[in-house]
Amino acid sequence: MDREHAGKVALVTGAAGGIGRCVARTLARSGAQVAALDLGGDALEELRRDVAAEGLSVTVFAADVTSTSSVEETVAAVETQLGPIELLVNTAGVLRSRSALSLTEEDWEHTFAVNAGGVFRVSGAVAHRMVGHGIRGAIVTVASNAAGVPRMGMAAYGASKAAATAYTKALGLELAQHGIRCNVVCPGSTDTAMLRSLWTDESGPTDSLNGVPEQYRVGIPLGRFATPQNIADAVAFLLSDRAGQITLHDLYVDGGAALGR
Repeated sequence: MDREHAGKVALVTGAAGGIGRCVARTLARSGAQVAALDLGGDALEELRRDVAAEGLSVTVFAADVTSTSSVEETVAAVETQLGPIELLVNTAGVLRSRSALSLTEEDWEHTFAVNAGGVFRVSGAVAHRMVGHGIRGAIVTVASNAAGVPRMGMAAYGASKAAATAYTKALGLELAQHGIRCNVVCPGSTDTAMLRSLWTDESGPTDSLNGVPEQYRVGIPLGRFATPQNIADAVAFLLSDRAGQITLHDLYVDGGAALGR
């Protein structure tokens, strides 16, 4: 994949987080001009410094994907500074792990505002410009295998990721006539702060790997957690010309945890 995204402008949301951070770095290594978008703060600046230490660069933008005005202003700023966006990766996401009956209305609305609404707002803003510029671009949404396999404690998360998946595929169907490809990557348990936040005691990692029968939870057949790089590699492939005939696809990167769904 050496320099396969060279010269292309890539926008990555949620770029300060575990998977988004790795996606931004991976695309920078492959030659893209990366616009790294997140809420801001130290983590976003740390990403910029880490990439700079490799002799590469990303341009950071503070924005809130739950705000239409923030998204529109930021996408416009990206194109002013870097040029027309050709690649988009939606990785911004939140997880509130509670039983379905314990979820508050605020839990539900915030989860959907980020995980589904963020994909809607950013994808729409970018896709409008891709069509206007005549760009045959590519969009990848990072969802979750919880979008297709029910998980206890993840009703809002799974539902929001399912909505993001359905939206991305429908968008891809409509954008196909413009040569714009839209795909989804569905990670399983990935070694990130989000996964570790689910572990309440020392059995957490073992339960994630081996499964919990009483929760109808299958383990990971490959017997290991994904790394953020595993997910970033899948994203980079779907953005590349090597995936030029792939659209409306959801790629599960979960070590077999969804049993090949």
